[in-house]
Amino acid sequence: SDREFLYQIFGEVIEAGATTVGIGDTVGITMPFEFGKLIADIKANTPGIEKAIISVHCHNDLGHATANTMSFNYFQATRAGARQLEVTVNGIGERAGNAAFEEVVMALRCRGDHVLGGLYTGINTKHILKTSKMVEECSGMHLQPHKAIVGHNAFLHESGIHQDGLLKHRGTYEILSPEDIGYERSNGANMVLGKLSGRQALKKRLKELGYELKEDEVESVFQNFKAMAEKKKRVTDVDLKALVSDKVCDVEPIWKLGGLEVTCGTMNFSSTTIELVRIDGTTHVACAVGKGPVDSAFKAVNLIVKEAVRVLEYSLNTITGGTDAIATIHVVIRKENAHSSASTGNIIYPTFSGIGDGVDVVVSSVEAYLGALNKMLDFNE
Repeated sequence: SDREFLYQIFGEVIEAGATTVGIGDTVGITMPFEFGKLIADIKANTPGIEKAIISVHCHNDLGHATANTMSFNYFQATRAGARQLEVTVNGIGERAGNAAFEEVVMALRCRGDHVLGGLYTGINTKHILKTSKMVEECSGMHLQPHKAIVGHNAFLHESGIHQDGLLKHRGTYEILSPEDIGYERSNGANMVLGKLSGRQALKKRLKELGYELKEDEVESVFQNFKAMAEKKKRVTDVDLKALVSDKVCDVEPIWKLGGLEVTCGTMNFSSTTIELVRIDGTTHVACAVGKGPVDSAFKAVNLIVKEAVRVLEYSLNTITGGTDAIATIHVVIRKENAHSSASTGNIIYPTFSGIGDGVDVVVSSVEAYLGALNKMLDFNE
């Protein structure tokens, strides 16, 4: 709008009794310095503006909604005179949305004293996370993982350098504390273990899980951890427990796959006939039915091995494309009996992992399952 026209209209409505005037960047086109300058000009040239509260309403079409509302520029909207900031939880709104409530509130909390002349709100920020989740559920508008403040990844750290810094001092890489918005976190650092993680982060997490390892043992687990992290975006606690069990499980297989035959379809349950060869050269055959070819194959193996195990994780990743793609199967199993950690007293269930590769998913799955079973059986002995 024409500036002179804006000054005149705002002056007229204030004279008529308006106590709040709203300035909106309805299509989200202005840059932060432009919007701040606009507010400053309105305050300087509108008759009677001192009688009204200036309110700003910014849209996010170019990703500038929060910046326009809380700009770092000298002429930012708040210091230029705006005292009412229109926001929405999670930034939901028309098209690309509006300035996000949680971003503006935490910007004021984080930088209000330093660069905004002491501006603050009386909002209890510990309710932000729950409020965000409530709005997400009620609106059906799911948050992107890297959404600022309330996104799933907002306080997660994967880089090894960052994790090491966090272990030494949280403020190194956290400008805000997760607890400030309602997270509960007791371990001091919310770290994701992945391909960028380092030894210190791995060692700390293993200790939290109840494992006291020597330096050479940590190094052995770390090398296997890095190899796994190249195939999986994130390494879970189940994976870590399996890696610890695997570090001493470079064993000669007790059971090997001799052959298998699968029948499956939509008419009946799947069935698998499997032949296993024991370390002493004897062959054993069993048949089982299941809810799918992999399930029936695992049950057939169990009939031969006669060990009660629980599958904790089964994952499949394709290495190549096409119908002849090579699949990598990762299986993690657990033995039923448990023992306590001497240092923490926590119950530890030994877990064991196996990996199979090939174009046949069922064969690769059985090989991965046998790999985990062989480690478990060797551990028993």
